[in-house]
Amino acid sequence: MDELSFDDFLKVDIRVGVVTRAEPFPEARKPAIKLWVDFGGDLGVKKSSAQITAHYAPDTLIGKQVMAVVNFPPRQIGPMKSEVLVLGLPDENGEIVLLTPDQDVPIGGRMH
Repeated sequence: MDELSFDDFLKVDIRVGVVTRAEPFPEARKPAIKLWVDFGGDLGVKKSSAQITAHYAPDTLIGKQVMAVVNFPPRQIGPMKSEVLVLGLPDENGEIVLLTPDQDVPIGGRMH
């Protein structure tokens, strides 16, 4: 495993946002959901594509707080430009479970 300096870690901007809209993404190569995540402040609402269909349906995601990297360059995924990377961990079957705060926190907060 490559070592990472603390200064390198500080370059990764991970923030909490709240899902305001979620839709199926049938155009994606692997099953995915389109997310619109509000980070508040200057960041506002950003789009993302997440391969989370095993554990989540779009309607269950509205209002959910999620963690995302907000300073990666946008990435084209099919017809959609993904602006942030929503974070998750694989379960025992390799299906993604979202990283979320265990209590509600103000949106836009940066991970420390």
